[in-house]
Amino acid sequence: MIERRQFYIDGAWIDPVTPRDHPVIDPATEEQIGVISLGTAADIDRAVAAANRAFPLWSATSPAERRAACERLLAVYKRRYDEMVETITLELGAPATMCREQQADVGIGHLEGFLAAFDRLKWREVLSNGDTMLREPIGVCGLITPWNWPMNQIVLKVIPALLTGCTAVLKPSELTPLNAMLYAEMIHEAGIPAGVFNLVNGTGPEVGAALSRHSDVQMMSFTGSTRGGTAVAQDAAPSVKRVTLELGGKSPNIVFADADLATRVPASIREVFNNTGQSCDAPTRMLVERSVYDQVVNLARETAEAQEVGDPKQEGDRMGPLVSDTQFGRVQALIEAGVAEGARLVAGGPGRPAGLSKGYFARPTIFADVSNDMRIAREEIFGPVVCLIPFDTEEEAIKIANDTPYGLAAYVQTGNRERAERVASRLRAGMVHINGGPHRYGSPFGGYKQSGNGREGGLLGLEDFLEIKTLHFPESATA
Repeated sequence: MIERRQFYIDGAWIDPVTPRDHPVIDPATEEQIGVISLGTAADIDRAVAAANRAFPLWSATSPAERRAACERLLAVYKRRYDEMVETITLELGAPATMCREQQADVGIGHLEGFLAAFDRLKWREVLSNGDTMLREPIGVCGLITPWNWPMNQIVLKVIPALLTGCTAVLKPSELTPLNAMLYAEMIHEAGIPAGVFNLVNGTGPEVGAALSRHSDVQMMSFTGSTRGGTAVAQDAAPSVKRVTLELGGKSPNIVFADADLATRVPASIREVFNNTGQSCDAPTRMLVERSVYDQVVNLARETAEAQEVGDPKQEGDRMGPLVSDTQFGRVQALIEAGVAEGARLVAGGPGRPAGLSKGYFARPTIFADVSNDMRIAREEIFGPVVCLIPFDTEEEAIKIANDTPYGLAAYVQTGNRERAERVASRLRAGMVHINGGPHRYGSPFGGYKQSGNGREGGLLGLEDFLEIKTLHFPESATA
């Protein structure tokens, strides 16, 4: 049993004000593997006070000093990389191979991407009118991260805060807290000064709300559900703090008849199944040109039926469990809703895969003949479920693609470069992946509409943590 009841505040692991045990569950076995403590507003008060005390000194350090500190953290992370892989596999259920290649790799890739962007950041600029513009750290930042890509979101928030001279309080998901606590150990080992980074575990309605409402917090950066992001924005509004949000998605994947169907369709289906469908930017709505619709349905079915599901601790290309019993129930309810609404079940369906009686494993599921007004086409399922929707014309495809409250990502599959750029220009999404083009470290991540505001990663991810100050000098020294 892993016991991690303390919080990291002011450079030390300290006991909660009011300890309250919370289990950490292995989603592959449904067994308890650890225990943490849930915090309260009193713990947030202590963490914010520590960050507030540390801010004057940390913000006054040179960019070179802060860069060196993050380089030390990168070295520690690389040395303890296998620990991170094992931790995320255990508490999230992400398959070991996928975790090593993706879930844990972000701790290196994003940090290196930020370092490259940091070297291009202009702290002082003379404007064309002669005024001087300065960039300065915004202050104490509250960071709330989700369970589905835990290190991804932690690094995308913690590193820009450290590099820009901010101090931070992190509240990770209580479902996957152990990787965040391991990262706190690494930050301590890297010699980041006391109070610059702090960690408090707890629930969103209690600890997250206390952080969002705190008058000494100047910025909130939240990743999670649109409902959760709305709550953070509302809690932050009275103190008029900056709020950046990376929220949900229901990403369209437009497949034209001239695409390399044999390659792109299976790859797109596997992209949804990656991380068991628990990715906000997954291409879960596949819009297919009608002339190749039957062929695509068959390719999707074959891919789903070939997808291995099983023990995430074993190496190999397999799909692991959903993160929790609650998430398993939500996915099952939406699969059942798809059947009830009349979508054609091509592969998978309700229940666990054959041979798996324990663990939060879902069946890789394909629905065909989906209408865009069905629940499975409107709601973010966050599971291994793909909806196939036919279209006749390019105009119709764009209309269906944009008919969603979300706008995080979109995907286009076509052999025509001109068409790809034309369609991409009309899609209301923050990122458009063309013919399998991946998201790369250092590029901005974020979306339109109810998928949030602000961008994470690279130069724009750094600028979200900065304030702008303009110096207006007299026109002459004697003025």
